[in-house]
Amino acid sequence: MSPVIPRRTRVLAAAAAAAMVALAGCSSQQGMSGGDPHTLELWTHVGGNEPELSVIRAAAEEYMANSDVTINITEFPQRSYNEAIVGAASSGDLPCLFDLDGPIMPNWAWSGYLAPLDLPADTTDTLLESARGEWNGTLYSVGAFDTSLTILARKSALVDNGIRIPDVDHPWTKAEFDAALEKLSKDPHYDRAIDMSVWDSGEWWSYAYSPMLQSFGGDLINRDTYLSADGALNGPEAIAFGKWFQDLFAKGYASKTPSQDGIDFTKGKAALMYTGGWKVDQAQEALGTDEVLILPPVDFGHGPKVGGGSWQWGVSATCANKPAANGFIATLLQDKYLVKVSDNSGNFPARERANKYTKNFAPGAPMEPLFPIAEKYSMIRPPTPGYAVISSVFDKAMHDIMAGADVKSSLDQAVVDIDANIKANDGYGMKKK
Repeated sequence: MSPVIPRRTRVLAAAAAAAMVALAGCSSQQGMSGGDPHTLELWTHVGGNEPELSVIRAAAEEYMANSDVTINITEFPQRSYNEAIVGAASSGDLPCLFDLDGPIMPNWAWSGYLAPLDLPADTTDTLLESARGEWNGTLYSVGAFDTSLTILARKSALVDNGIRIPDVDHPWTKAEFDAALEKLSKDPHYDRAIDMSVWDSGEWWSYAYSPMLQSFGGDLINRDTYLSADGALNGPEAIAFGKWFQDLFAKGYASKTPSQDGIDFTKGKAALMYTGGWKVDQAQEALGTDEVLILPPVDFGHGPKVGGGSWQWGVSATCANKPAANGFIATLLQDKYLVKVSDNSGNFPARERANKYTKNFAPGAPMEPLFPIAEKYSMIRPPTPGYAVISSVFDKAMHDIMAGADVKSSLDQAVVDIDANIKANDGYGMKKK
């Protein structure tokens, strides 16, 4: 069931597709996950990130102390993780336990490489919706945390320019935002009004900019059937979004080549930054919590939107001891570990009640506003096995649009590529209603 990928797709789809191709037919093999049922192999992408890794180790130690199972943890740097997963899948050696980016899960479930999770209802039902990876009504993955998109603002810049400070219940409208960008672009203290974080790569472009598309009234695909992007990604609303996005750079409000890692905002070159919650602590440390405002995304006409779903845990279909693998995940999802993950990563816990015990999201804590933004405006990326291709095609189209390409032609081509992939894969099992 390996998907056919258009040549125009970029790195994310290539990596995901390679995994799908490599995995074909592996579900019947017995590799490392099918060996000794008393030994669980666990792989994670947080290699080198000692604070997050320490939480996984602690949960593993607790589980091993209360069972006859040994958990072997293998850590990878995120940049090499996909290659490792692809290699293991190719040889039938997927580990019992591994983490994966949430939107990729439906493809792995569709391909038969993930086992449905079997966790207590009181463990899963209390998780945020965005932390539950479901496809076709079945739970395949769960996360310990999530995060939100936000606009970070220099408070002094808004006050000095007479710009209203929005809150989660009263976000900026498109007209207000456009007016704010115009004012800030003329402020001599800043080189640009906003850093749109276009320096970031991979899944960022879909995660960050498709919510803006959705707020305009478009989408990456028609969610009634998931069989076509026509009308959703190239309709009037989507074209309006694309033209607005292109104008950000044409008018000089944002740079096509900003400094890496959000430095333009922390160094005072940009008054605003559109970013993810994981950048908030860096900005607050550089500029102070009183100066950095955490603002909701803009309402472009159909309500503010932010992407939902992050890294989650799954169990391979070849795992020889699925009950033990599920037991470890249940252990990791205890509130005490969700709090530790939050404190060590800057993301909020996957269970709302744990917020009050965290250093960043408790009432009055410096990053508290991120959670209500996500709670109110989060939208799951399309839960379809074709998402990797959808994401990379959208990424390509948005890069072209930023560079000055014709908006309608770019989005029309994106629809052609997405629909061709869906057709080539027999609709990924979806049927017309």
